[in-house]
Amino acid sequence: MDYARMRAIAEELLRHAPDPVIGAEIGGSGIVMMMSPSRPHELIAMRLRRQLDAQLAEGLVAHTGGEVEDPALGRLRRPDLIVVPESVFAEETMAPFRPGDLAMVAEIVSPSNHVNDYEQKTHDYPAMGIPLYLLVDPRKGTVTVFSDPGGVDADGRACYRARHDYVFGDKAAVGDWTIDTSELPTYKLP
Repeated sequence: MDYARMRAIAEELLRHAPDPVIGAEIGGSGIVMMMSPSRPHELIAMRLRRQLDAQLAEGLVAHTGGEVEDPALGRLRRPDLIVVPESVFAEETMAPFRPGDLAMVAEIVSPSNHVNDYEQKTHDYPAMGIPLYLLVDPRKGTVTVFSDPGGVDADGRACYRARHDYVFGDKAAVGDWTIDTSELPTYKLP
């Protein structure tokens, strides 16, 4: 099915979705309905945003929310946090963000759907040309920073050429910025 048709179906599903559904993503496995994140998830996003905002160059902002779309790849993603020029917000459009405008995306792994962040997005984001992908996993207390898009894995899929792994408590280098991961809580899972 072509991307335009999948996008139309996702929009129709969202019109009829119950309250906890906040959006949809379109990836290689089809349409995924997105639920409201938990408070611990949102706390991590807020702390990441605060840390980044204190370090970003003039004109860049960290934003929790928004869609990123690449129709040519057939991908619509809703990262937990993006770093983007503030001027992009002033554009008179209702369209999702363009991947080329983003300096970084961050995903915070949910307790239930980690495959999407680890498997699909590690291929989608470099294929979109997004320079940095910060992957925070509060289940395990780990952070992974992917950089240098443009590689191709053994299966012929786009990938990042560099990967750096950290554990909560480390200071993680993310491009020109540093994240103090000691501020990030792990999930208290049953």
